[in-house]
Amino acid sequence: MTTPEHLDVVIVGAGLSGVGAACRLRAECPGKSVAILEARDVIGGTWDLFRYPGIRSDSDMFTLGYPFRPWREAKSIADGPSILRYVRETAQEHGIDRLVRYRTKVVAADFSTETARWTLTINRRDDAGVVTSSTLTCDFVYSCTGYYNYDQGHDPVFPGIESFRGDVVRPQFWPEDLDYAGKRVVVIGSGATAVTLVPSMAETAAHVTMLQRSPTWIGVVPGRDKLADRVRRLLPANAAHRLIRTKNILFGLAFYQFCRRWPRAARKMLTGLSAKALRDPEAVREHFTPTYDPWDQRLCAIPDADLFEVLKAGRASVVTDHIDTFTSDGVRLKSGRELAADVVVTATGLRLLALGGIEPSVDGRRVKLSDQFLWRGAMITGLPNLAVCVGYTNASWTLRADLTSRLVCRVVNHMDRHGYASVVATPDRELDRRPLLDLASGYIQRAIDTFPGQGDRGPWRVRQNYVLDAVATLRGDLSRQLVGTPRSAVRRSVPVGQGG
Repeated sequence: MTTPEHLDVVIVGAGLSGVGAACRLRAECPGKSVAILEARDVIGGTWDLFRYPGIRSDSDMFTLGYPFRPWREAKSIADGPSILRYVRETAQEHGIDRLVRYRTKVVAADFSTETARWTLTINRRDDAGVVTSSTLTCDFVYSCTGYYNYDQGHDPVFPGIESFRGDVVRPQFWPEDLDYAGKRVVVIGSGATAVTLVPSMAETAAHVTMLQRSPTWIGVVPGRDKLADRVRRLLPANAAHRLIRTKNILFGLAFYQFCRRWPRAARKMLTGLSAKALRDPEAVREHFTPTYDPWDQRLCAIPDADLFEVLKAGRASVVTDHIDTFTSDGVRLKSGRELAADVVVTATGLRLLALGGIEPSVDGRRVKLSDQFLWRGAMITGLPNLAVCVGYTNASWTLRADLTSRLVCRVVNHMDRHGYASVVATPDRELDRRPLLDLASGYIQRAIDTFPGQGDRGPWRVRQNYVLDAVATLRGDLSRQLVGTPRSAVRRSVPVGQGG
């Protein structure tokens, strides 16, 4: 019987988070053997998978980028190819690309309390597409797959869609050969993907209509940060990056707190800015004034007001209505209006998926994630030696992702210092359960019950405050809620030449 390969730490996913995690582990836990298991063929995650027109970040790159590698390009709100290039260059510079095992998908994970190790069942796909299954073991698992289902989006049923003679496409699976030049396009949706697609497609389409059931809050932001440009001219790259990053973190936090504490004032401010940019207060009242308060759902950023610019130019329009049925030539609405279309894009959102679809078990017994709690936004009760990367909903994903990666490094080093073979997050008293992601967005509400919850206090709360989280993550006591098992209490047999 062949003994499975053993590693100290396995990172699942080679996207923005996974590359950052590996950089942190290499720097802060230099003696550990680390591998990244990536189901796809390349590094990049979201930024390689999504290739629809105009794809871009909705956070500034000084906070979406890594704190240890300055963002040097001109645009603060960057396009997808620029972000992908940044992630891959970071991986190459830090030697992370050599740690990635491509076409390797984790399909099962079981923790043994006897050996204090995870056994991962993995499927590897070769050049011919043939899949072989094998196992490996590791001391610690860090899931950096995000919380979206990248294989399947949210697909509502549209009556009569089979009768439509044009093209129906999903942004998640954008066809490379789709030609929409000179054609009439209807984009169904009002979220970040829709407001990105509309101005981009309007450059060559005959006309683009954004069809929404209800409005979404829009925030007009500059594509370039002029203050950042001045700072970068005056200071060395690393110092400039830290200063701009700090400025943007504090501004984003202040704006979020303003919206949550004074929602009426926030509504007035956002509608006022939209009316100024669009120059049509009536259109703003009808199409860009939601019934919910700002930050009950995530705001959509439009750099340099590009969506409003194509609306003013007449190359695009917005319709707020419900779909009655598709027809052979387009979409008929509940109001009776018909939208002619050659191409329909269903930007109706993604589905959530915990741990990339892995259902973890301990000693062969499945641990139901929805019964568990998250400690410091990272470690799940009932699952030893496992952490998950969950970004912020009110700020850049990478802000929390990087904190979580640094926390993982602290936990791994804490285990070594205390001679622990395993640690598991355990509350010292009963917690009141709250949803992990506290937003009213439909894509969250549809699946949040399948995720671990957050508690009502202390390290069991998943806060939306980077400043407080940074202090707690980097300086907080790890001993109070992490229950350790000494190495002397477990049975291990480590083959020569393998980590452990």
